[in-house]
Amino acid sequence: MSGFTDGAIVAGIDGSSSAVQAAVWAGAEARHRGRPLRLVQIYALPPVKAPVAFGTHEQVRAGLAERAEGWLAEARDAVLAEHAGLDVTTAAREWSPVTALVQESQHAELIVLGSRGLGGFTGLLVGSTAVAVAAHAHCPIVVARGRTLHDAPPDAGPVLVGADGSPDSEAAIAFACEEARLRGTGLIAVHTWSDVLADGMLRAHPLQEDPAKIAAEERVKLAEQVVGWQRKYPDLVIELEVTRGRPVQTLLERGEHAQLIVVGCRGRGGFTGMLLGSTSQALIAHSPCPVAVVRPQQTGSGT
Repeated sequence: MSGFTDGAIVAGIDGSSSAVQAAVWAGAEARHRGRPLRLVQIYALPPVKAPVAFGTHEQVRAGLAERAEGWLAEARDAVLAEHAGLDVTTAAREWSPVTALVQESQHAELIVLGSRGLGGFTGLLVGSTAVAVAAHAHCPIVVARGRTLHDAPPDAGPVLVGADGSPDSEAAIAFACEEARLRGTGLIAVHTWSDVLADGMLRAHPLQEDPAKIAAEERVKLAEQVVGWQRKYPDLVIELEVTRGRPVQTLLERGEHAQLIVVGCRGRGGFTGMLLGSTSQALIAHSPCPVAVVRPQQTGSGT
C-alpha cells in the first residue's frame, strides 16, 4: 500500500532487529492513541559509476522492492503478534530516506525510527538521517532506543521532559503531558542551570552569584512554565527537578529509569540557525530509552 494515512503512527522499517522493535513500540503507541500504524520501507537504487543495461537496472529495482516487502511483512507479523487486531498498513517506497520520511511526517501524527539500522537507514544514529528527519519533520519523531543495543525499549518508569523556558520546551511539555497521561505514569520536568550561563547568555558576574539563590530562581521559572499544564492535566503527577549541570548528562542519567525522554528541537543557548540542538542530537545517539524530539509549531499552549 502506498497511499498516505492521515493521523497514522509511521514506523521506518529497514530489515534490522532494531527497526522491528521500534515497529512494535510504535504499535503500542498507535494503540494508546487509537490510531492506525503505517510501516514504511524506503529503498534507493545504488549509485553506479558505469552505465548498466536497462534490464539489469530494472532487475535491481525489482529485487530491492521484493526485499522491502519481505522486511515489511516480518515487521507487520511482529507487531500483530503483540497487538492483535491493530490496523496496520505497509508501504515500500523508492526514494531518499530523509526526504520520504519528512514527506510522511506531513500526514503522520508521529514518526518512529529504530536506534540503529540497515539498508536505507544505515548509520541512523551516528550519521545524519535521524538528525535530519528530526530537524525537518512536520510531526514529533521518536527514536525507540533500549538500555543496550539489543534491548527492547523499556515500557516502565516516568516520562521525562527537558524544560528551559523556550518555545521548543513548551511544545515538548505539551507532548510529554499527553504521553504520560496515555501511559498512566508520572511526568518529571527536568531543568538544569549553570552559574555561568543564564538563558543561554553569559551571566554578568558569575563568580559573585549565590548558587542557592540561582537554584531557587530557576525553580520558580520552571514552576511557572509547568503550572498551566498542571491545570490542563489535573490528574497527572508532575514532579519538578532543578539541577545544576548540563542538560545532556542530567537527562541521560535520569533516563536510565524512564520509559521516554521528550525534548524540544532546539533550546536556549543554541547557535542561531541550528536546525537541531546539541542536546537533542546527543540524546538521539545515546539515550537509554526512547527519545522524542518535538518542534514548537506541532502543538498549542497549555495555558
